[in-house]
Amino acid sequence: MVRIIWTNTAKNDYWQNIEYLEREWTLQDVYNFIDKTDTLIELLTRQNVIFKSSNYKNVFQIPVTKQITLYYTIVDNDNIELLRFWNTYQNPEKFKL
Repeated sequence: MVRIIWTNTAKNDYWQNIEYLEREWTLQDVYNFIDKTDTLIELLTRQNVIFKSSNYKNVFQIPVTKQITLYYTIVDNDNIELLRFWNTYQNPEKFKL
């Protein structure tokens, strides 16, 4: 099974998105985001799947929700590194990996 490595940026993005959902949306929206994230990570660890390429070399993207995209890279056959949980409503000029 593939091991998932969370970068500090991915962890911070993840928790900031949860905090935003708690403030502005419902608890059910928070649970949906967490469940969708868990499902996608489970898919990455158990199956040989690669999602859409991004504009960055060796970086792929998965829509978690309509507003949040997960960016990741495949380190090697045994490791996937989560890079960002980017909220697409943010200024795209601030996006950095």
